[in-house]
Amino acid sequence: MTVLPTGDQFVLRCAGAEAVVVQVGGGLRSYRAGGRDLVDGFGEREMAVNARGQLLAPWPNRLRDGRYSWDGVEHVTPLSEPETGNAIHCLVQYVPWQVVDRTGESVRLEHLLYPQPGYPFLLRLQVAYELSPAGLRVQTTATNEGDVPLPYGEGHHPYLAAGVGLHVDDCALVAPGATRLETDERQLPIGSEPVEGTRYDLRAGRAVGDLVIDHCFTDLERDADGLAWVRLTGPDGRGAAVWLDAAYGHLQLFTGDVVAESRRRRGPAVEPMTCPPNAFATGRSVIRLEPGESTTGSWGIMPLG
Repeated sequence: MTVLPTGDQFVLRCAGAEAVVVQVGGGLRSYRAGGRDLVDGFGEREMAVNARGQLLAPWPNRLRDGRYSWDGVEHVTPLSEPETGNAIHCLVQYVPWQVVDRTGESVRLEHLLYPQPGYPFLLRLQVAYELSPAGLRVQTTATNEGDVPLPYGEGHHPYLAAGVGLHVDDCALVAPGATRLETDERQLPIGSEPVEGTRYDLRAGRAVGDLVIDHCFTDLERDADGLAWVRLTGPDGRGAAVWLDAAYGHLQLFTGDVVAESRRRRGPAVEPMTCPPNAFATGRSVIRLEPGESTTGSWGIMPLG
């Protein structure tokens, strides 16, 4: 029997839609509804490169020099982005997750992250995917299983599909961020600015065209249910939407300009995040989990048109 690069494949089906969740990293490989792809995923014999569809924990995005201080103790993590001297997207991307429960429309996976150099804490992670006629819902829960407080942050990295033969340039994008974090050459925050009056104001929607985005946004506008929305639509008005609940106060958007040429700008990464880049170093929006405490966040994808 051939072992696939992302391990076991968990196929969810509902109302003509299909999503595939993978064992390695507990991520989303594909999602198809209405006869079209909603995410720009990857094949079953491919790795999840460029963080495609992955869960990012116990911190999302980048950490400068892999260094941070927690309760007066300095920690140093391996540099997973050595060319910039950053630790990026964290510790569970390429580890196997275990099935907790599964139905034809849902799967819940779990990974127990044991203490290690740079993150000497005991953290239990669960991620649940549920496919319904309304779309795909993803819920992540983290629990401190150790006996000391721990720092925690989390994100997800789906790429939306622009459509067959399309690139993000051909699409319109609506996104809720009122503030954009400015970054240095290492893609680490150095300040912030309101988006109003700038080309990064996506709140009312705009044609993407040649706009290059690889930024974190915050001060997210939300609807009456407390959800923030991102919508990507092609020239025919069809597309996909991502919603995120109040657990995710930050949103990274990435138009895919530095990925392999064959996949460049085929669709944007829309990344719900509980904290901004470099959060463990700055302390911004880092969740402090006391022993036995848990935190949960939900987001989802649905078809448009």
